[in-house]
Amino acid sequence: MKSYFYLFLTAVLFTGCVSMKGDIFVDSNRDKTENNLAKIESAIVPLEASAGTDAKKRQSDIQSARKMVSDTSREASADADYSARLNAWSGRLSILEGRYSEAQRMYRQSNAASPGNVPSIILNIRLEGDPAKRLEIIEKEMVIAWRQGAGIGELNIERGRSLMEMGRFLEAAGAFDVAFSSDINPVYRESYGQDRSRAWELRNTSGAGAGTLNTLGRESITWNDCITIAKNETHLLRFITGGRDISNAELFNRLTDRAFIPFSQDISVNEWPTAKPKADEAVTRAGAAWFIWHLFAEERADKGLLTRYSMRYATGPNPRSPIADVPPLSLFFDSILGCVETEFLSLPDGRNFRPSQFIRGAELLTILKKIDK
Repeated sequence: MKSYFYLFLTAVLFTGCVSMKGDIFVDSNRDKTENNLAKIESAIVPLEASAGTDAKKRQSDIQSARKMVSDTSREASADADYSARLNAWSGRLSILEGRYSEAQRMYRQSNAASPGNVPSIILNIRLEGDPAKRLEIIEKEMVIAWRQGAGIGELNIERGRSLMEMGRFLEAAGAFDVAFSSDINPVYRESYGQDRSRAWELRNTSGAGAGTLNTLGRESITWNDCITIAKNETHLLRFITGGRDISNAELFNRLTDRAFIPFSQDISVNEWPTAKPKADEAVTRAGAAWFIWHLFAEERADKGLLTRYSMRYATGPNPRSPIADVPPLSLFFDSILGCVETEFLSLPDGRNFRPSQFIRGAELLTILKKIDK
């Protein structure tokens, strides 16, 4: 009787071990597939977000991502959902390669094999060129995502992108925030964090004209851009235009002749060069401070503002400057100190002004709107 019992017990244990071994194999296999998909996601998402990347580097990264997808596809399991998601990522890569017909084919295959998988949904959204229509698709998919608890982060990334294209920046910033706070691959925050910051910076510019919005999105602007922003979005140039439509070229010459635009942006010069600046010259923080402070003095009808700080700090036997990297005898001293004291511009590290760094269009517009009240 005992021998039968031991045989039964051995059989049960053996069967359990086989079952357990199968479970371990399945779990291990699933871990591998999810890890593969996460690696592909981490390779493709930054490429989707970085339209302005150096062309050669971007092409090299796209080729590397394509090889990763191809190698993984050869190892693909019989899992239909896994294969479907691979096809969707392949399709998204095809968009980056400019092969839209291939991307559409990959979408159809992916959706047929596993309807509603998240990479496939995003591929479908990205195949739509009109941001308003994309937003409609996103809103419909969002209802399902909230019910199923999957894809909320990815859909909000797409929502943020579409809203930015439509100039709805405050909503876009909110969408990015929802995405980043969800259970989403950290690569999205790394790739779209700058877009979120830009959306937040532009949140008060939704009423700006299309031409101005293109300028606001740049990391650096020219004197011509400064004039465009001031002319289109404020009344600060009325003292020259009188309400008439004057070309940017003429405004540039008039502003330069009347010293609203400095001949140099080098804060170390003690006298101006004879050559005039160029309208397409990138504007530094020093140049912007000069432009802003002179417009502020004009708007307040107070020319005394232009010498207020040098009279206090830069006279006497031992001139001193409260800002570490701005010399007290610099021609820009009053403009920079004025902008800092009125909080138009800040000291990035609390001590230095960083005069040679560029100013962004959105930052300039925010300042000019404060003056134009």
